[in-house]
Amino acid sequence: MNKHLHVADYANDAERHKEFHKKINELVHAFFAETGLSPKGNNKLYIKAIILISMYIVPFIILMIYPVNTVLFYTLWFLMGLGMAGVGMGVMHDGNHGSFSKSDFLNKLAGYSMFLLAGNVITWKIQHNMLHHTFTNVHGKDEDVDTGGLIRLHPEQDWKPIHRLQPFYAPLLYGLLTLNWLLIKDFVQLHRYHKVGLLARARTTYPKELAVLILTKIINYGIFIVLPFIIIDRVWYEILAGIFLMHYTAGITLSFIFQMAHVMPHVDQIADISQKNRVWSVHQLQTTANFSRHNPLITWYLGGLNYQIEHHLFPHISHIHYPKISEIVKQTAQEFDIKYQEYSRFGEALVEHFRYLIWLSKKPV
Repeated sequence: MNKHLHVADYANDAERHKEFHKKINELVHAFFAETGLSPKGNNKLYIKAIILISMYIVPFIILMIYPVNTVLFYTLWFLMGLGMAGVGMGVMHDGNHGSFSKSDFLNKLAGYSMFLLAGNVITWKIQHNMLHHTFTNVHGKDEDVDTGGLIRLHPEQDWKPIHRLQPFYAPLLYGLLTLNWLLIKDFVQLHRYHKVGLLARARTTYPKELAVLILTKIINYGIFIVLPFIIIDRVWYEILAGIFLMHYTAGITLSFIFQMAHVMPHVDQIADISQKNRVWSVHQLQTTANFSRHNPLITWYLGGLNYQIEHHLFPHISHIHYPKISEIVKQTAQEFDIKYQEYSRFGEALVEHFRYLIWLSKKPV
C-alpha cells in the first residue's frame, strides 16, 4: 500500500525539488506582500478564540451553578469536550507556532491554553514543533506516530499479534489522548526530553519546567476534577463519567484529525532519511494529506488542520490564511509534478485511515 522511502529516493530530482522549495516560498510571500495581509491572525481569529474557549468554559459554569437533568448534564460535558478540542486546534496550535498574532504576548497567551487541555506547553512544543514538523512520518524520530507499540501506525514499527485487532481497539484508545496528558505522558516526556538534551535545545531547564508542570496539573485537577465533586449535587460515579466523557470527546476528536493527515494509505512513511539528502518542503508534501478543503464549517472548527499540507509548509502562517494559499501550493506542486494528496470529503479521509489501519494490522511478509 505505502512506498517505503529511504535516503536514495530523495537524491532523485533534487534540483527540481530545490526549485519548487524556492518558488513556493516566493509565491506565498508575494501573496502577502501584494494583498497587504499579515500572515498572522487577526480579529476574526481572536473572536473565534473567544467562542471556542466559551464552548469549554460556559458549560462548566452552568454545571457548577445550576442543577440540570441527566441528559443535559452529560450533554454539557460533551460540549466541554468539543470546546476543549476546538481550543487545541484553533487557539493553542497557532499560539505555540507563533502564528496566532503579531503580538508575542498574545501568542504566548494562546499557547498557554494548552493547560485547558490538561497538557503541557514545553513537551508539546518539543514533540510537535521540533520533532514532528522536522521529521514528519520518519520512523524513530516522529513521536506523533509512535504509540509505544500499542498501535502500529508506521510500516517500520514492529508487528505484534495484538495488532491484528487494532482496527477495532485503536479508535477506542484514540479517545484517551488528553487523559494521558492529564495523568502520565507529560511527566514521562519531560524527564526523557531532559535526559536527551531537548530541553536544553529549547533553552529551558528541567527544574523550571517541572515546577510549571506540577503547578499547572494541580490547578487543572483542582478546578476541573476536585471542584465538580465538591459543588455538583450528583453521585460520584456520574461526575466521574462526565469528566471522562469530556476528555474522551476531546481526545478522539484531536487524534482522528491528526491521523487523517499523516497516517493514510497514500502518504509516504519514511524508513530512514538524511537531513542532507532531502528537500524539506517536498518531504512535507509527500508525508501529509489534506481533506475537506472546501468545507468552511470543518475548516473553522478544526483550526485549518484539514489544510495540513499548508500548515506543514508554513507553520508560521496563521490557519485563517490556509484556504487562500492552498490554491497557490496545489498549483505549484502540480507544475513541478509533486504529489498534492487530498481527500475531498471528511468521510472519505476517515474511511481511508481505517483502511490503512487494517493494512498495518496484517503481519508483514
